[in-house]
Amino acid sequence: MVKVVLSNEDKNSHLKIRDNGFKWGGEPPIETLYDKDAFLCDKYVKKESSLYLVNVFFECETGNYHTFCPISCVAWLYQKIEDSFFLVIGTKTCGYFLQNALGVMIFAEPRYAMAELEESDISAQLNDYKELKRLCLQIKQDRNPSVIVWIGTCTTEIIKMDLEGMAPRLEVEIGLPIVVARANGLDYAFTQGEDTVLAAMALASLKSKNHNQQLENHFNNNKTSKTSVSLLTEKIEDKPQPTEKSLVLFGSVPSTVATQLTLELKKEGIIVSGWLPSQRYQDLPIFNKDTLVCGINPFLSRTATTLMRRSKCTLICAPFPIGPDGTRVWIEKICAAFGTSPVINPLTGKTKLEEREFFIFQGLEEYLKLIRGKTVFFMGDNLLEISLARFLTRCGMIVYEVGIPYLDKRFQAAELALLEQTCKEMNVPMPRIVEKPDNYYQIQRIRELQPDLTITGMAHANPLEARGITTKWSVEFTFAQIHGFTNAREILELVTRPLRRNAMQNKTLLTRPE
Repeated sequence: MVKVVLSNEDKNSHLKIRDNGFKWGGEPPIETLYDKDAFLCDKYVKKESSLYLVNVFFECETGNYHTFCPISCVAWLYQKIEDSFFLVIGTKTCGYFLQNALGVMIFAEPRYAMAELEESDISAQLNDYKELKRLCLQIKQDRNPSVIVWIGTCTTEIIKMDLEGMAPRLEVEIGLPIVVARANGLDYAFTQGEDTVLAAMALASLKSKNHNQQLENHFNNNKTSKTSVSLLTEKIEDKPQPTEKSLVLFGSVPSTVATQLTLELKKEGIIVSGWLPSQRYQDLPIFNKDTLVCGINPFLSRTATTLMRRSKCTLICAPFPIGPDGTRVWIEKICAAFGTSPVINPLTGKTKLEEREFFIFQGLEEYLKLIRGKTVFFMGDNLLEISLARFLTRCGMIVYEVGIPYLDKRFQAAELALLEQTCKEMNVPMPRIVEKPDNYYQIQRIRELQPDLTITGMAHANPLEARGITTKWSVEFTFAQIHGFTNAREILELVTRPLRRNAMQNKTLLTRPE
Protein backbone atom coordinates (compact mmCIF):
# COMPACT_ATOMS: atom_id res chain seq x y z
CA MET A 1 0.00 0.00 0.00
CA VAL A 2 1.54 3.27 -1.09
CA LYS A 3 0.64 6.77 0.07
CA VAL A 4 0.24 9.10 -2.91
CA VAL A 5 -0.34 12.76 -2.14
CA LEU A 6 -2.81 14.30 -4.58
CA SER A 7 -3.83 17.89 -5.49
CA ASN A 8 -22.14 -1.70 6.27
CA GLU A 9 -25.08 -1.93 5.72
CA ASP A 10 -26.99 -2.00 2.45
CA LYS A 11 -27.34 1.45 1.04
CA ASN A 12 -30.27 3.24 2.62
CA SER A 13 -32.07 -0.08 2.97
CA HIS A 14 -33.76 1.18 6.12
CA LEU A 15 -35.27 4.12 4.25
CA LYS A 16 -36.05 2.80 0.79
CA ILE A 17 -39.31 0.98 0.17
CA ARG A 18 -40.39 0.13 -3.35
CA ASP A 19 -43.20 -1.74 -5.00
CA ASN A 20 -41.51 -4.31 -7.28
CA GLY A 21 -38.65 -1.89 -7.87
CA PHE A 22 -40.44 0.10 -10.56
CA LYS A 23 -43.04 2.40 -9.06
CA TRP A 24 -43.36 3.90 -5.64
CA GLY A 25 -46.30 2.10 -4.15
CA GLY A 26 -48.16 1.82 -0.87
CA GLU A 27 -45.83 2.14 2.08
CA PRO A 28 -46.22 2.23 5.84
CA PRO A 29 -46.93 5.55 7.52
CA ILE A 30 -44.00 7.66 8.62
CA GLU A 31 -44.35 6.56 12.24
CA THR A 32 -43.14 3.02 11.45
CA LEU A 33 -39.74 4.31 10.37
CA TYR A 34 -39.47 7.63 12.17
CA ASP A 35 -40.48 8.06 15.77
CA LYS A 36 -43.46 10.40 16.19
CA ASP A 37 -41.67 12.58 18.73
CA ALA A 38 -38.51 12.74 16.66
CA PHE A 39 -40.02 13.99 13.41
CA LEU A 40 -41.56 17.46 13.25
CA CYS A 41 -43.83 17.68 10.23
CA ASP A 42 -46.89 19.68 9.36
CA LYS A 43 -50.28 18.30 8.34
CA TYR A 44 -49.17 18.46 4.72
CA VAL A 45 -46.98 15.40 5.15
CA LYS A 46 -48.49 13.55 8.10
CA LYS A 47 -51.83 12.86 6.44
CA GLU A 48 -51.67 9.68 4.45
CA SER A 49 -53.99 11.13 1.84
CA SER A 50 -51.53 13.93 1.05
CA LEU A 51 -48.64 11.48 1.04
CA TYR A 52 -50.39 9.19 -1.43
CA LEU A 53 -51.38 12.15 -3.58
CA VAL A 54 -47.72 12.95 -4.10
CA ASN A 55 -47.00 9.30 -4.97
CA VAL A 56 -48.84 9.74 -8.27
CA PHE A 57 -45.88 11.65 -9.72
CA PHE A 58 -43.17 9.10 -8.85
CA GLU A 59 -41.55 6.47 -11.00
CA CYS A 60 -38.50 4.32 -10.51
CA GLU A 61 -36.53 3.04 -13.47
CA THR A 62 -33.79 0.45 -13.29
CA GLY A 63 -30.89 2.55 -14.47
CA ASN A 64 -27.51 2.65 -12.74
CA TYR A 65 -26.04 5.68 -11.01
CA HIS A 66 -24.87 7.90 -13.88
CA THR A 67 -23.20 10.36 -11.54
CA PHE A 68 -19.88 11.78 -10.43
CA CYS A 69 -17.96 9.54 -8.01
CA PRO A 70 -18.92 10.19 -4.35
CA ILE A 71 -15.28 10.32 -3.19
CA SER A 72 -15.23 13.80 -4.73
CA CYS A 73 -16.80 15.01 -1.46
CA VAL A 74 -13.21 15.30 -0.28
CA ALA A 75 -12.96 18.40 -2.52
CA TRP A 76 -15.11 20.55 -0.25
CA LEU A 77 -14.96 18.71 3.08
CA TYR A 78 -11.21 18.99 3.57
CA GLN A 79 -11.52 22.74 3.12
CA LYS A 80 -14.51 22.99 5.45
CA ILE A 81 -12.97 20.97 8.33
CA GLU A 82 -9.73 22.87 8.70
CA ASP A 83 -7.95 20.52 11.13
CA SER A 84 -8.77 17.29 9.28
CA PHE A 85 -6.88 14.98 6.95
CA PHE A 86 -8.69 12.78 4.42
CA LEU A 87 -7.13 9.47 3.39
CA VAL A 88 -8.84 7.89 0.38
CA ILE A 89 -8.20 4.13 0.27
CA GLY A 90 -8.48 2.88 -3.30
CA THR A 91 -6.74 2.10 -6.57
CA LYS A 92 -4.86 4.19 -9.10
CA THR A 93 -8.17 4.94 -10.84
CA CYS A 94 -9.42 6.74 -7.71
CA GLY A 95 -6.16 8.69 -7.56
CA TYR A 96 -6.39 9.77 -11.18
CA PHE A 97 -9.99 10.85 -10.66
CA LEU A 98 -9.16 12.95 -7.60
CA GLN A 99 -6.13 14.55 -9.20
CA ASN A 100 -8.11 15.51 -12.31
CA ALA A 101 -11.36 16.46 -10.58
CA LEU A 102 -9.81 18.51 -7.79
CA GLY A 103 -7.00 20.00 -9.87
CA VAL A 104 -4.55 20.34 -6.95
CA MET A 105 -0.91 19.58 -7.60
CA ILE A 106 1.47 17.78 -5.24
CA PHE A 107 3.48 20.86 -4.26
CA ALA A 108 0.30 22.54 -2.94
CA GLU A 109 0.32 20.08 0.02
CA PRO A 110 -3.44 19.65 0.36
CA ARG A 111 -4.89 17.97 3.45
CA TYR A 112 -5.85 14.78 1.68
CA ALA A 113 -3.95 11.85 0.21
CA MET A 114 -4.43 8.53 -1.52
CA ALA A 115 -3.64 5.18 0.08
CA GLU A 116 -3.08 3.34 -3.17
CA LEU A 117 -3.93 -0.35 -3.09
CA GLU A 118 -1.46 -2.49 -5.03
CA GLU A 119 -1.68 -6.10 -6.16
CA SER A 120 -0.08 -7.33 -2.95
CA ASP A 121 -2.77 -5.54 -0.92
CA ILE A 122 -5.66 -6.91 -2.97
CA SER A 123 -4.26 -10.46 -2.90
CA ALA A 124 -3.85 -10.23 0.91
CA GLN A 125 -0.07 -10.72 0.77
CA LEU A 126 0.40 -7.59 2.90
CA ASN A 127 -1.13 -6.80 6.28
CA ASP A 128 -3.66 -3.99 5.80
CA TYR A 129 -3.50 -2.95 9.44
CA LYS A 130 0.29 -2.49 9.45
CA GLU A 131 0.22 -0.60 6.18
CA LEU A 132 -2.52 1.79 7.32
CA LYS A 133 -0.77 2.29 10.65
CA ARG A 134 2.44 3.26 8.85
CA LEU A 135 0.60 5.76 6.67
CA CYS A 136 -1.37 7.28 9.56
CA LEU A 137 1.79 7.71 11.65
CA GLN A 138 3.40 9.46 8.70
CA ILE A 139 0.36 11.75 8.35
CA LYS A 140 0.42 12.53 12.07
CA GLN A 141 4.12 13.39 11.95
CA ASP A 142 3.91 15.49 8.77
CA ARG A 143 0.59 17.28 9.17
CA ASN A 144 -0.56 16.78 12.81
CA PRO A 145 -4.34 16.85 12.13
CA SER A 146 -7.02 16.61 14.82
CA VAL A 147 -8.77 13.76 12.96
CA ILE A 148 -8.03 11.40 10.08
CA VAL A 149 -10.99 10.49 7.87
CA TRP A 150 -10.72 7.21 5.99
CA ILE A 151 -12.74 7.25 2.76
CA GLY A 152 -13.61 3.76 1.55
CA THR A 153 -13.97 3.19 -2.20
CA CYS A 154 -15.39 0.51 -4.49
CA THR A 155 -12.24 -1.59 -4.11
CA THR A 156 -12.41 -1.69 -0.32
CA GLU A 157 -16.00 -2.88 -0.63
CA ILE A 158 -15.17 -5.61 -3.13
CA ILE A 159 -12.21 -7.06 -1.18
CA LYS A 160 -14.09 -6.61 2.12
CA MET A 161 -11.54 -4.51 3.99
CA ASP A 162 -12.65 -4.24 7.61
CA LEU A 163 -11.99 -0.51 8.00
CA GLU A 164 -14.50 -0.14 10.88
CA GLY A 165 -12.73 -2.95 12.74
CA MET A 166 -9.22 -1.57 12.26
CA ALA A 167 -9.97 2.08 13.06
CA PRO A 168 -10.72 1.76 16.83
CA ARG A 169 -7.54 -0.26 17.45
CA LEU A 170 -5.41 2.06 15.37
CA GLU A 171 -6.69 5.31 16.88
CA VAL A 172 -5.71 4.02 20.34
CA GLU A 173 -2.21 3.20 19.14
CA ILE A 174 -1.52 6.48 17.36
CA GLY A 175 -3.53 8.69 19.75
CA LEU A 176 -5.62 10.29 17.03
CA PRO A 177 -9.35 9.96 16.20
CA ILE A 178 -10.12 8.06 12.99
CA VAL A 179 -13.52 8.41 11.28
CA VAL A 180 -14.48 5.78 8.69
CA ALA A 181 -16.84 6.72 5.85
CA ARG A 182 -17.70 4.38 2.98
CA ALA A 183 -18.19 6.72 0.03
CA ASN A 184 -18.04 4.10 -2.70
CA GLY A 185 -19.62 4.51 -6.10
CA LEU A 186 -21.25 1.08 -5.98
CA ASP A 187 -23.73 2.13 -3.33
CA TYR A 188 -23.81 5.91 -3.39
CA ALA A 189 -24.43 8.75 -5.82
CA PHE A 190 -22.31 11.88 -6.24
CA THR A 191 -23.15 14.05 -3.22
CA GLN A 192 -23.99 11.15 -0.91
CA GLY A 193 -20.29 10.91 -0.15
CA GLU A 194 -20.75 13.92 2.14
CA ASP A 195 -23.76 12.18 3.70
CA THR A 196 -21.69 9.17 4.75
CA VAL A 197 -18.93 11.38 6.19
CA LEU A 198 -21.33 13.51 8.25
CA ALA A 199 -23.18 10.42 9.51
CA ALA A 200 -19.85 8.95 10.61
CA MET A 201 -18.91 12.19 12.36
CA ALA A 202 -22.26 12.26 14.17
CA LEU A 203 -21.50 8.76 15.48
CA ALA A 204 -17.99 9.85 16.44
CA SER A 205 -19.44 12.76 18.42
CA LEU A 206 -21.76 10.35 20.24
CA LYS A 207 -18.89 7.94 20.92
CA SER A 208 -16.77 10.76 22.34
CA LYS A 209 -19.61 11.81 24.66
CA ASN A 210 -20.09 8.23 25.88
CA HIS A 211 -16.34 7.84 26.41
CA ASN A 212 -16.23 10.96 28.55
CA GLN A 213 -19.17 9.69 30.59
CA GLN A 214 -17.47 6.34 31.17
CA LEU A 215 -14.31 8.06 32.40
CA GLU A 216 -16.34 10.20 34.78
CA ASN A 217 -18.07 7.12 36.18
CA HIS A 218 -14.72 5.36 36.51
CA PHE A 219 -13.28 8.30 38.47
CA ASN A 220 -16.32 8.43 40.76
CA ASN A 221 -16.37 4.68 41.43
CA ASN A 222 -12.66 4.49 42.22
CA LYS A 223 -12.73 7.73 44.24
CA THR A 224 -9.74 9.10 42.42
CA SER A 225 -8.15 12.17 43.94
CA LYS A 226 -9.33 15.56 42.71
CA THR A 227 -5.89 16.39 41.35
CA SER A 228 -5.65 13.29 39.16
CA VAL A 229 -9.24 13.73 37.99
CA SER A 230 -8.59 17.31 36.90
CA LEU A 231 -5.41 16.31 35.07
CA LEU A 232 -7.17 13.52 33.19
CA THR A 233 -10.27 15.54 32.31
CA GLU A 234 -8.11 18.32 30.91
CA LYS A 235 -7.09 15.92 28.14
CA ILE A 236 -10.71 15.29 27.20
CA GLU A 237 -12.70 18.09 25.67
CA ASP A 238 -15.70 18.32 27.99
CA LYS A 239 -18.42 20.54 26.53
CA PRO A 240 -21.32 21.87 28.59
CA GLN A 241 -24.45 19.80 28.10
CA PRO A 242 -27.41 21.89 26.84
CA THR A 243 -30.44 21.79 29.11
CA GLU A 244 -32.90 23.62 26.82
CA LYS A 245 -33.83 23.04 23.23
CA SER A 246 -30.92 23.81 20.92
CA LEU A 247 -30.68 23.99 17.14
CA VAL A 248 -27.95 22.29 15.12
CA LEU A 249 -27.81 22.62 11.33
CA PHE A 250 -26.15 19.87 9.31
CA GLY A 251 -24.68 20.19 5.84
CA SER A 252 -21.41 21.48 4.45
CA VAL A 253 -21.63 25.03 3.08
CA PRO A 254 -18.97 27.76 2.82
CA SER A 255 -18.40 29.82 5.96
CA THR A 256 -19.95 32.91 4.37
CA VAL A 257 -23.18 31.03 3.62
CA ALA A 258 -23.25 29.52 7.12
CA THR A 259 -22.90 33.02 8.59
CA GLN A 260 -25.72 34.35 6.39
CA LEU A 261 -28.13 31.58 7.41
CA THR A 262 -27.18 31.96 11.07
CA LEU A 263 -27.90 35.69 10.92
CA GLU A 264 -31.23 35.14 9.13
CA LEU A 265 -32.35 32.86 11.97
CA LYS A 266 -31.00 35.27 14.59
CA LYS A 267 -33.29 38.00 13.18
CA GLU A 268 -36.21 35.73 14.06
CA GLY A 269 -34.88 35.09 17.58
CA ILE A 270 -33.48 31.61 16.82
CA ILE A 271 -29.90 30.92 17.94
CA VAL A 272 -27.89 28.28 16.09
CA SER A 273 -25.85 26.38 18.67
CA GLY A 274 -23.70 24.45 16.20
CA TRP A 275 -23.04 23.14 12.70
CA LEU A 276 -22.20 19.67 11.44
CA PRO A 277 -19.53 19.73 10.14
CA SER A 278 -17.84 22.43 12.18
CA GLN A 279 -14.74 24.25 11.00
CA ARG A 280 -12.71 22.36 13.59
CA TYR A 281 -13.31 18.71 14.41
CA GLN A 282 -12.91 19.42 18.12
CA ASP A 283 -15.86 21.84 17.92
CA LEU A 284 -18.40 19.19 16.88
CA PRO A 285 -21.77 19.98 18.50
CA ILE A 286 -23.32 17.91 21.26
CA PHE A 287 -26.41 15.91 20.27
CA ASN A 288 -29.06 14.69 22.70
CA LYS A 289 -32.84 14.40 23.05
CA ASP A 290 -33.14 18.19 23.53
CA THR A 291 -31.39 18.93 20.23
CA LEU A 292 -33.42 19.96 17.19
CA VAL A 293 -31.62 19.35 13.89
CA CYS A 294 -32.40 20.65 10.41
CA GLY A 295 -30.75 19.84 7.09
CA ILE A 296 -29.26 22.27 4.60
CA ASN A 297 -28.97 19.89 1.64
CA PRO A 298 -31.45 17.31 0.31
CA PHE A 299 -28.88 14.50 0.06
CA LEU A 300 -28.27 14.10 3.81
CA SER A 301 -30.93 11.51 4.67
CA ARG A 302 -28.49 9.05 6.25
CA THR A 303 -27.11 11.78 8.52
CA ALA A 304 -30.66 12.71 9.55
CA THR A 305 -31.47 9.08 10.33
CA THR A 306 -28.28 8.68 12.38
CA LEU A 307 -29.01 11.79 14.43
CA MET A 308 -32.57 10.67 15.11
CA ARG A 309 -31.92 7.02 15.91
CA ARG A 310 -28.56 7.10 17.63
CA SER A 311 -28.54 10.55 19.27
CA LYS A 312 -32.35 10.81 19.81
CA CYS A 313 -32.45 14.23 18.18
CA THR A 314 -35.63 15.75 16.72
CA LEU A 315 -35.58 16.37 12.98
CA ILE A 316 -37.31 19.49 11.68
CA CYS A 317 -38.99 18.53 8.40
CA ALA A 318 -38.54 21.58 6.19
CA PRO A 319 -37.76 22.46 2.57
CA PHE A 320 -34.17 23.32 1.90
CA PRO A 321 -32.86 26.91 1.82
CA ILE A 322 -32.29 26.99 -1.94
CA GLY A 323 -33.86 30.03 -3.57
CA PRO A 324 -35.75 32.82 -1.76
CA ASP A 325 -38.97 30.77 -1.57
CA GLY A 326 -37.24 27.73 -0.05
CA THR A 327 -35.26 29.87 2.39
CA ARG A 328 -38.41 31.63 3.62
CA VAL A 329 -40.29 28.38 4.29
CA TRP A 330 -37.17 26.82 5.82
CA ILE A 331 -36.95 29.62 8.40
CA GLU A 332 -40.71 29.49 9.03
CA LYS A 333 -40.55 25.75 9.79
CA ILE A 334 -37.68 26.25 12.22
CA CYS A 335 -39.58 29.06 13.96
CA ALA A 336 -42.64 26.81 14.24
CA ALA A 337 -40.52 24.05 15.78
CA PHE A 338 -39.41 26.47 18.51
CA GLY A 339 -42.96 27.75 19.04
CA THR A 340 -42.38 31.22 17.63
CA SER A 341 -43.75 33.13 14.64
CA PRO A 342 -41.78 35.14 12.05
CA VAL A 343 -41.59 38.89 12.69
CA ILE A 344 -44.52 40.78 11.13
CA ASN A 345 -44.28 44.25 9.62
CA PRO A 346 -47.13 46.23 11.28
CA LEU A 347 -47.41 48.57 8.28
CA THR A 348 -48.11 45.89 5.67
CA GLY A 349 -49.36 43.02 7.81
CA LYS A 350 -46.93 40.64 6.07
CA THR A 351 -43.99 38.89 7.64
CA LYS A 352 -40.58 40.37 6.98
CA LEU A 353 -39.60 37.07 5.40
CA GLU A 354 -42.37 37.40 2.81
CA GLU A 355 -41.33 40.98 2.08
CA ARG A 356 -37.71 39.88 1.74
CA GLU A 357 -38.67 37.14 -0.71
CA PHE A 358 -40.77 39.55 -2.80
CA PHE A 359 -37.97 42.13 -2.84
CA ILE A 360 -35.37 39.58 -3.99
CA PHE A 361 -37.57 38.24 -6.79
CA GLN A 362 -38.02 41.83 -7.98
CA GLY A 363 -34.24 42.20 -8.12
CA LEU A 364 -33.97 39.05 -10.24
CA GLU A 365 -36.28 40.33 -12.99
CA GLU A 366 -33.43 40.69 -15.51
CA TYR A 367 -32.92 36.92 -15.29
CA LEU A 368 -36.58 35.99 -14.95
CA LYS A 369 -37.53 37.57 -18.29
CA LEU A 370 -34.98 35.29 -19.98
CA ILE A 371 -36.36 32.03 -18.56
CA ARG A 372 -40.05 32.76 -18.06
CA GLY A 373 -42.03 30.25 -20.14
CA LYS A 374 -38.91 28.21 -21.01
CA THR A 375 -38.79 24.44 -20.39
CA VAL A 376 -36.14 22.47 -18.49
CA PHE A 377 -35.29 18.78 -18.11
CA PHE A 378 -33.20 17.37 -15.21
CA MET A 379 -31.36 14.15 -16.06
CA GLY A 380 -30.21 13.63 -12.45
CA ASP A 381 -26.77 13.81 -10.87
CA ASN A 382 -26.35 15.58 -7.52
CA LEU A 383 -29.68 15.07 -5.66
CA LEU A 384 -30.33 18.85 -5.72
CA GLU A 385 -32.78 18.38 -8.59
CA ILE A 386 -36.09 18.67 -6.72
CA SER A 387 -35.07 21.85 -4.88
CA LEU A 388 -33.79 23.42 -8.10
CA ALA A 389 -36.93 22.35 -9.97
CA ARG A 390 -39.12 23.96 -7.32
CA PHE A 391 -37.18 27.24 -7.50
CA LEU A 392 -37.14 27.33 -11.31
CA THR A 393 -40.88 26.62 -11.37
CA ARG A 394 -41.35 29.62 -9.07
CA CYS A 395 -39.26 31.65 -11.54
CA GLY A 396 -41.67 30.83 -14.36
CA MET A 397 -40.06 27.83 -16.02
CA ILE A 398 -41.87 24.59 -16.89
CA VAL A 399 -40.10 21.46 -15.63
CA TYR A 400 -40.74 18.43 -17.82
CA GLU A 401 -38.93 15.79 -15.78
CA VAL A 402 -36.85 15.57 -12.62
CA GLY A 403 -34.42 12.68 -12.75
CA ILE A 404 -32.74 11.92 -9.43
CA PRO A 405 -30.29 9.14 -8.51
CA TYR A 406 -31.86 8.45 -5.11
CA LEU A 407 -34.91 9.92 -3.40
CA ASP A 408 -35.79 9.61 0.27
CA LYS A 409 -39.41 10.75 0.22
CA ARG A 410 -39.57 11.14 3.99
CA PHE A 411 -36.52 13.39 4.28
CA GLN A 412 -37.67 15.44 1.28
CA ALA A 413 -41.38 15.34 2.19
CA ALA A 414 -41.62 19.09 2.88
CA GLU A 415 -39.68 19.89 -0.29
CA LEU A 416 -42.02 17.73 -2.38
CA ALA A 417 -45.03 19.38 -0.77
CA LEU A 418 -43.64 22.84 -1.56
CA LEU A 419 -42.95 21.77 -5.14
CA GLU A 420 -46.56 20.65 -5.53
CA GLN A 421 -47.84 23.87 -3.97
CA THR A 422 -45.59 25.97 -6.23
CA CYS A 423 -46.86 24.16 -9.34
CA LYS A 424 -50.45 24.89 -8.33
CA GLU A 425 -49.70 28.56 -7.67
CA MET A 426 -47.86 28.97 -10.98
CA ASN A 427 -50.58 26.98 -12.81
CA VAL A 428 -48.15 24.51 -14.36
CA PRO A 429 -48.26 20.69 -14.34
CA MET A 430 -46.37 18.76 -11.69
CA PRO A 431 -43.14 17.41 -13.22
CA ARG A 432 -42.51 13.73 -13.63
CA ILE A 433 -40.08 12.54 -10.93
CA VAL A 434 -37.97 9.52 -11.89
CA GLU A 435 -35.60 7.83 -9.47
CA LYS A 436 -32.52 6.06 -10.89
CA PRO A 437 -33.46 7.04 -14.44
CA ASP A 438 -32.38 4.97 -17.39
CA ASN A 439 -30.36 7.25 -19.68
CA TYR A 440 -31.47 5.45 -22.84
CA TYR A 441 -35.12 6.20 -22.14
CA GLN A 442 -34.29 9.69 -20.90
CA ILE A 443 -32.63 10.62 -24.17
CA GLN A 444 -35.66 9.36 -26.05
CA ARG A 445 -37.90 11.59 -23.90
CA ILE A 446 -35.58 14.56 -24.44
CA ARG A 447 -35.83 14.08 -28.21
CA GLU A 448 -39.61 13.99 -27.98
CA LEU A 449 -40.04 16.94 -25.58
CA GLN A 450 -37.26 19.17 -27.00
CA PRO A 451 -36.69 21.18 -23.76
CA ASP A 452 -35.06 24.60 -23.93
CA LEU A 453 -32.47 23.50 -21.34
CA THR A 454 -31.23 20.12 -20.11
CA ILE A 455 -29.35 20.02 -16.80
CA THR A 456 -27.14 16.95 -16.89
CA GLY A 457 -23.87 15.38 -15.77
CA MET A 458 -20.65 16.11 -17.61
CA ALA A 459 -20.60 12.72 -19.31
CA HIS A 460 -23.74 13.50 -21.32
CA ALA A 461 -23.31 17.23 -21.93
CA ASN A 462 -21.12 17.16 -25.07
CA PRO A 463 -23.05 14.34 -26.86
CA LEU A 464 -26.31 16.20 -26.25
CA GLU A 465 -24.83 19.52 -27.39
CA ALA A 466 -23.65 17.82 -30.57
CA ARG A 467 -27.28 16.89 -31.24
CA GLY A 468 -28.47 20.46 -30.83
CA ILE A 469 -29.71 20.18 -27.22
CA THR A 470 -28.76 23.03 -24.90
CA THR A 471 -27.19 21.70 -21.69
CA LYS A 472 -25.82 22.84 -18.36
CA TRP A 473 -23.49 20.87 -16.09
CA SER A 474 -25.25 19.86 -12.90
CA VAL A 475 -21.93 19.63 -11.05
CA GLU A 476 -21.65 23.43 -11.18
CA PHE A 477 -24.66 23.76 -8.85
CA THR A 478 -22.88 21.51 -6.35
CA PHE A 479 -19.82 23.73 -6.08
CA ALA A 480 -21.63 27.09 -6.37
CA GLN A 481 -23.04 29.05 -3.43
CA ILE A 482 -26.79 28.53 -3.93
CA HIS A 483 -28.19 28.64 -0.37
CA GLY A 484 -30.01 31.51 1.27
CA PHE A 485 -31.74 34.66 0.09
CA THR A 486 -28.74 36.42 -1.38
CA ASN A 487 -27.41 33.55 -3.52
CA ALA A 488 -30.51 33.12 -5.72
CA ARG A 489 -28.78 35.26 -8.34
CA GLU A 490 -25.98 32.67 -8.55
CA ILE A 491 -28.49 29.93 -9.47
CA LEU A 492 -30.07 32.00 -12.21
CA GLU A 493 -26.67 33.08 -13.50
CA LEU A 494 -25.80 29.41 -14.05
CA VAL A 495 -29.19 28.55 -15.57
CA THR A 496 -29.31 31.47 -18.00
CA ARG A 497 -25.70 31.28 -19.16
CA PRO A 498 -26.28 28.68 -21.93
CA LEU A 499 -29.51 30.44 -22.96
CA ARG A 500 -27.72 33.76 -23.23
CA ARG A 501 -24.89 32.09 -25.15
CA ASN A 502 -27.36 30.67 -27.67
CA ALA A 503 -29.08 34.04 -28.04
CA MET A 504 -25.74 35.74 -28.77
CA GLN A 505 -24.80 33.08 -31.33
CA ASN A 506 -28.14 33.42 -33.10
CA LYS A 507 -27.79 37.20 -33.12
CA THR A 508 -24.30 36.90 -34.62
CA LEU A 509 -25.56 34.58 -37.35
CA LEU A 510 -28.40 36.96 -38.19
CA THR A 511 -26.17 40.03 -38.41
CA ARG A 512 -23.29 38.34 -40.24
CA PRO A 513 -22.95 39.72 -43.82
CA GLU A 514 -23.34 37.19 -46.63
